Amino acid sequence: MEKQRIVILGGGFGGVYTASELMRRLTRYHKAKADLEVILVSEENYITFQPLLSEVVSGSVEQLHVISPIRRIAPGVQLYVRRVEKIDVENKTVQLAPGLTPRSETISYDHLVIALGNQLAHHMVPGLYEHAIPFKYLGDALRLRNHIVQMLEEASVCPDPEERQRLLTFTVAGGGFSGVECIAEMDDFLKKAVRAFPNIGPGDLRMVLIQSADRILPEMKENLASYADKLLRKRGIEILIGQRLHEVSADRAIMLDKQTKVAQTIMTRTVVATVPVEPHPVILDTPLEKEKGRVLVSDEMESTSHPGVWSLGDCAAVPSGEGYFSPPTAQYAVRQATLCAENILGTVLGKPRRQFKFAGLGKLASLGARSAVAEVFGFTFSGFFAWVMWRAIYVGKMPGLDRKVRVFIDWLKDFFLPRDITQLNVHNEQNVRREHLAAGQTLFHQGDFGDRLYFVVSGKLEIEVDGKVVGTTGEGDVIGELALLSHIARTATVRAVDPTDLVSLPKDAFDSIIKYVPGAADAMAEIHQERLKKLQVEQPTADN
Repeated sequence: MEKQRIVILGGGFGGVYTASELMRRLTRYHKAKADLEVILVSEENYITFQPLLSEVVSGSVEQLHVISPIRRIAPGVQLYVRRVEKIDVENKTVQLAPGLTPRSETISYDHLVIALGNQLAHHMVPGLYEHAIPFKYLGDALRLRNHIVQMLEEASVCPDPEERQRLLTFTVAGGGFSGVECIAEMDDFLKKAVRAFPNIGPGDLRMVLIQSADRILPEMKENLASYADKLLRKRGIEILIGQRLHEVSADRAIMLDKQTKVAQTIMTRTVVATVPVEPHPVILDTPLEKEKGRVLVSDEMESTSHPGVWSLGDCAAVPSGEGYFSPPTAQYAVRQATLCAENILGTVLGKPRRQFKFAGLGKLASLGARSAVAEVFGFTFSGFFAWVMWRAIYVGKMPGLDRKVRVFIDWLKDFFLPRDITQLNVHNEQNVRREHLAAGQTLFHQGDFGDRLYFVVSGKLEIEVDGKVVGTTGEGDVIGELALLSHIARTATVRAVDPTDLVSLPKDAFDSIIKYVPGAADAMAEIHQERLKKLQVEQPTADN
């Protein structure tokens, strides 16, 4: 008898804690453990504790201390560090993106758990993708921190007053928890950091928070939101209510008043975007029943349209049992994960299933400078005491004892030591890169995923189809265009005959060139046809 396979998609709180709870419960059922296989698919091999991301930006918490290895949280789970490309609920399969080798992988499942969260909706605001910094993952926090320090360095030596003001203007779009905590920590960090810059004072900084709703922190009680608003304004942060981010470019953010539709421009080199968000596009391509793009599930966490498919977290519309759908917060996701794991095992073992019901324990938001607002069990707190409560609660929720200790020590050091203002230039892999092949080395195999286009700088390559060498190519030639043009797998194996140097272009850049550069598509098609004639073979059998 084959093992039943439970596949979990997503490396956030929902996905990781579902995997962890499944593995924990399976230790009780030895027979079930032998008959079940649990697979987790995540783009990273760690989970990010997102409530502390803003403190990574300000430097009060070390960057690696807000992440925890998935393998330690969910020991025994089979982990695929891959991106999800496609969900086929009819055939019960999931297609994953390639890893180091350009081969995609398809995984079958008996039970599927979708916990892919949401993502920034770049297409809704022109220029958002190109010029705004998202704020959701560890990489975003590191990028933002380095960017902030770079702006200070540039401004300290900038002779142009207008450009200097753009460099020292910092804008955050979105007045929810993420946006408020982000701008509060940025403000706290910047005011301390400028002490090391003789040419910049706190009065030179301009901090702007854009909120489309009628108040910031709409998730919290009005008195706490009002307290946060007054405190941030007192520190000099501009809060623009009823304004929606309309357009972003390299040196400005354009807003639109929701009522008057009048545009307003902020000259800035820094735009942080926490809104707008949308469900993962892979989910939108499925026939699953949805509610505003989120997977609609029953109070048992199972899809209302496709049995055997479960969903939770930000990407799911989960009834809270209180007459509304659960909000996209970690405390809901963790509890949904526990119930989802229990109900999946209940289904497999023929045991009763439970309904999800949770009203929330409270809400907390840090306002920087040792201040916060908190709503816990119906009671409200603000100021320093709320800040102490915020830290105590979140350090307690950190996964793993080692991370709790590390974060606590970071906070302790922050009382006595100055914030680090080092700009860390992390090496990024070049989109356009040079490559070298030794003689006999294979560039790609027939059937591989087509992920790059290659230009031969020097050397010689042979082209092999179905085990037969059909021709050679060399300096000045292009390799790999058919797979990218036609979106199919490689139809030939290409191998270096002599030491060969190449320049390669990734698929996304190639697609952009073909789509937007006039004549590029025709030119590439002509290059492709000329090389086919040179090889003297038919296109369907000998292209790569």
